[in-house]
Amino acid sequence: MNSVPRLWEELSESSDFVCYEHQTNTAPFFIGYYKSLTESKVLHQHILGCLSNNSEISFEDLYHLIPVAEKEISFDWDQIHNNILRGNVAIQYGHESHHCILVNAAASKGRSVTIPEIEFTVEGPKEAFVESLDINLNLIRKRVPFPEFRIKELTIGSISKSRVAICYIKGVTNEQYLNTCIQRIEDVQFDQVTDNTLLQQMIEDNSNSIFPQTIGTERPDYVAWAVSSGQICVLKDGSPTAFFAPVSLGSFFITYEDYYLPWIIASILRLIRVFSVLFSVFASPLYVAVMTYHGHAISNVFLPTIVSSRINVPFPPVVEVLIMELVIELLREAGARLPTKIGQTIGIVGGIVLGTAAVEAALTSNFLLIIVALSALASFATPIFRMSATIRILRFPFIFAAQLWGLLGIFIGTLALVAHLLRLTSLGMPYLVPFYPFRTSDLYDTVIRPPYSKFHHRFSFFRSPKPVRFDNENANAKRDIDE
Repeated sequence: MNSVPRLWEELSESSDFVCYEHQTNTAPFFIGYYKSLTESKVLHQHILGCLSNNSEISFEDLYHLIPVAEKEISFDWDQIHNNILRGNVAIQYGHESHHCILVNAAASKGRSVTIPEIEFTVEGPKEAFVESLDINLNLIRKRVPFPEFRIKELTIGSISKSRVAICYIKGVTNEQYLNTCIQRIEDVQFDQVTDNTLLQQMIEDNSNSIFPQTIGTERPDYVAWAVSSGQICVLKDGSPTAFFAPVSLGSFFITYEDYYLPWIIASILRLIRVFSVLFSVFASPLYVAVMTYHGHAISNVFLPTIVSSRINVPFPPVVEVLIMELVIELLREAGARLPTKIGQTIGIVGGIVLGTAAVEAALTSNFLLIIVALSALASFATPIFRMSATIRILRFPFIFAAQLWGLLGIFIGTLALVAHLLRLTSLGMPYLVPFYPFRTSDLYDTVIRPPYSKFHHRFSFFRSPKPVRFDNENANAKRDIDE
């Protein structure tokens, strides 16, 4: 393909491609575009309108007369082809021309900005990302009206040709982390990247780990906070979510609503989440270990109740636990795949009916039913869905370890988990910071959300060239006049 006419001939094999010829007194103009991608108003008013009003217009005059800001003259056939596929209108002058005017007339079809559906909060803004990259960048840009805020666009996917935007603040974001992120995205070798969740998995440090190493969000205010802290945000055209990195393990148990609540309340809620995670992972394995190997550890107060609840159960504790855990996961998956109202009904009715029937049929004990139900509820306390799924999966290795070696097996499993987490990184940053490597100055805003007077420094593990947010001494000196 070495000329525009040959490009027209190839593209005309698609039924939605239009090649329109407009005659003038000098030479004809050939206008090519995909009608499924082009805004007809821009085409007829701004492009065809200029041609109809002047029958002797030249190629250069037409370029200056078209009242569209995004336009250019191109001699590159690949660029012309790619821009047409993005909704541009190509205008060729004469039969043997080797260059075109490219006018952006892409149709902006899609849903409008709505409230967050996954990360809904009572306090704070009620805007969420949509599938349009330009709208999403606008939502971030208006929250970060800072001249050093930078957006770098890349194209990935040999078939999808997806636009990807990398957002960061120059002088705040560490250059090494930024270059690592850009290099990994540029090195992606995949033909169809349809969503940001695919890109997350492709650029993570360890794709074989069940622990996510980036955080996805649908909230522009969360992204604005992340980039101001020194992190890097990545958005993709066609995806209603963004993700940012580097992140630590503690970041997955923080919801952005914490920053809209008083710091004492937010800190208590964070502690509840941490306790919920520990309970969700270890409750069922501890039941298996105690009932199998350590029955003597049961208090005399609870012993009659537990014995009476299990006296007619024919299965060993591990089988009993696996049956209930799998039933809970089945109900969860069924509720998630069905329409919203039906899914809620199936989850509630199924849980009540199956739980009651399992106890009456002596397939499980009342005590275990309570433990499994509380574990399932506790797993929902994790605000990030990918981490919530990880916690659900973690229970099963611990259950098998408890069956093999009792409490020693749980201890060995915990050591193996900690060893794996110590090896994990996010864009090269250790996953367990600030606990490993231990940094006392970075312990704020982890399990406890401190008051905003303590946020005068950015986290040192982000290695920001500008670690100071504001002068703490100067801020404390400026009090109200009546104090």
